[in-house]
Amino acid sequence: MNTVIAPSILSADFSRLGAEIAAVEAAGADWIHFDVMDNHFVPNLTFGPMVLKAVRPHTTMPIDVHLMVQPVDALVEGFAAAGADLISVHVEACPHLDRTLQLIRSKGKQVGVVINPATPAHALDCVLPQVDLVLLMTVNPGFAGQAFIRPVLDKVRVVRAMIDAIGLPIRLQVDGGVTPDTIGEVAAAGADTFVAGSAIFGKPDYAEAIAALRRGAAAAHTAAAMRVAV
Repeated sequence: MNTVIAPSILSADFSRLGAEIAAVEAAGADWIHFDVMDNHFVPNLTFGPMVLKAVRPHTTMPIDVHLMVQPVDALVEGFAAAGADLISVHVEACPHLDRTLQLIRSKGKQVGVVINPATPAHALDCVLPQVDLVLLMTVNPGFAGQAFIRPVLDKVRVVRAMIDAIGLPIRLQVDGGVTPDTIGEVAAAGADTFVAGSAIFGKPDYAEAIAALRRGAAAAHTAAAMRVAV
C-alpha cells in the first residue's frame, strides 16, 4: 500500500485550526488525524463533533477520527454526521466491539480498530476481517509529544503478518512518537500509515517535516522489498 502521512491536529495551533489544516494539506499531507479524548478513558480532554464540523470545509483530505472515549457509540453518530471519513475505536473501550464496528459501517464510514501498547495482538482476532484500518498505539494515549514505546515494534510485525494472512487491504497505522528517527523502524516492521503531531506541527517548515517522514518510510519499505527479492 502507499504510504499515508496523517498529521494529528492535537499538536496544531488551536487558535487557527482551519489555517493549520489547510497548511499541512498544501505541504503534502495525505489525511488529517483527529484525536478525540474525553478525560475519562484517557487523561485529557480535546474536542467534539462541532469542531470537526467547523474544520471540515477547510480541507478535501480524508479525516481520520480516533475516538479515545468511553462510552463510544453516541459519539460515533456525532462524528459521522460532522464529516468523518474513517472512525477508529479502542478494543479496550468497547464492551460490544462488534456492534460498534457495525454501527460505524452503517453510517457509511470506514472502520478502524485500535489497541493500546499493553493490549496483545490477539485482541484483534475476531474483528480483523471487518475493519479497514488497525491502529497500534506506540505511546499510551492521552497526550502529544510522548516518547515512542519500542517494544510495540514486535506487535507491529505480528499484526502485519495477521493482515497479510487474510489477504484483505487493511491499513496498518501507528500513532505516538513517530518522527524521522523512528518512522523507518515502524515502516520496516510493516506499518503503512503514520500519525505524527509534534514532528510536523512543531516544525517551522511543514513541507520539509512531512517530506522527511515520507523519506524515512520509503527507505525502509525499499529495503524490505529488496530483502524479499533476494
